[in-house]
Amino acid sequence: MGPRAVTAIAGVLLILASACGTDPRSPDEPRPVQGGGVPGSAREDVPGSAREDVPSALTNPADPAFPDPLIDLDHLVAGGPPPDGIPPIDDPKFQPAGEVDWLAREEPLLSLTVAGETRGYPLQIMTWHEIVNDTVGGVAVAVTYCPLCNSGVAFERRVGERLLDFGTSGMLYVDNLVMYDRQTETLWPQLTGQASVGALTGTQLEAIPMGVVGWDQFRTAHPDALVLTRDTGHQRDYGRNPYAGYDNPNGDLLLEPPDGRDPRLPVKARVVGIRVGDDSVAIPRDRVAAEGLLTVTVGGRDLVVWHRPGQRSALDDDRISDGQDIGTIGVFNPHLGDRALSFIPSAAGFVDQQTGSTWSVLGQATAGPLQGRQLRLVTYLDTFWFAWVAFQPDTRLLN
Repeated sequence: MGPRAVTAIAGVLLILASACGTDPRSPDEPRPVQGGGVPGSAREDVPGSAREDVPSALTNPADPAFPDPLIDLDHLVAGGPPPDGIPPIDDPKFQPAGEVDWLAREEPLLSLTVAGETRGYPLQIMTWHEIVNDTVGGVAVAVTYCPLCNSGVAFERRVGERLLDFGTSGMLYVDNLVMYDRQTETLWPQLTGQASVGALTGTQLEAIPMGVVGWDQFRTAHPDALVLTRDTGHQRDYGRNPYAGYDNPNGDLLLEPPDGRDPRLPVKARVVGIRVGDDSVAIPRDRVAAEGLLTVTVGGRDLVVWHRPGQRSALDDDRISDGQDIGTIGVFNPHLGDRALSFIPSAAGFVDQQTGSTWSVLGQATAGPLQGRQLRLVTYLDTFWFAWVAFQPDTRLLN
């Protein structure tokens, strides 16, 4: 990577640091324990557990009191902003999808459904905050987005008796957001959801399936859903992309992967990454877009991977609403009860060959005998090749 490229990417982090301010507290001062969610449109406090009397990995990741770290500390680096300098949203405000008039038709947002409740988290907001501590369907969740890896992941926040809430550590590992929990100040790379440095090292968060979809696709499928608003308590240029041009497949990275680059694909080629058990698969997103539909077997499970136009890149143009249309990905279990369905692409989406029902890219039957039924979304990552392969070095690549 040339020095000009490093300067450009580092400049993005400086923009975020200056926009988000600094943390006036000392590194040893406990950070506020917060958490919660919004059933309906009203706030309901669900406080996290109390701060525990253990050493902080924010202060000293190499503290000898910790278990052996699960990542190479030499590659754990400061990204620019201090802890919570990119401020997570702990008191999220929502409005019904039918009242939202500030999102463009194809703008991307994270779509999360838990226990029958669906919420949308626009990337124009997530880009500037990266973490939302929320409660959806009665489940305490952390909704996360890392712009440098283009990765959106949701996790359950309850681990055993602990109810965790998360902040941004200000550190990066392989360009990936490193979260910390406010209860023990352990460090968690977002792409694994595993405590990797600190008192809770080895603890694994449970991931919840979540996808990135276009706004019109979301509101059509979920007209009664709630959408995270720009009422965050912070002043940001929501809608602007501070990472303009970052998703160039052959673009540069701020940090090189510990084991070097995998030459099988360009470093920032978009891939659909799926892991089931010990089996890990990466599918070039371009291939899914070209074919519209793929059937793959991962960990002995048959899955369908779909693509439809209608979602813009959050990392292309200076304004997210003007980004290139990269389309929406969906990964589903093609079974309804004991019935296995097979699909073909159609002008309106996808049609199952068993009943002739039409399905949207969000896995919802929109017409035909199965209208109203929903396929089960599978946990996957819509991310960059360098990020997927750094954390899944044994992945198969389906070219």
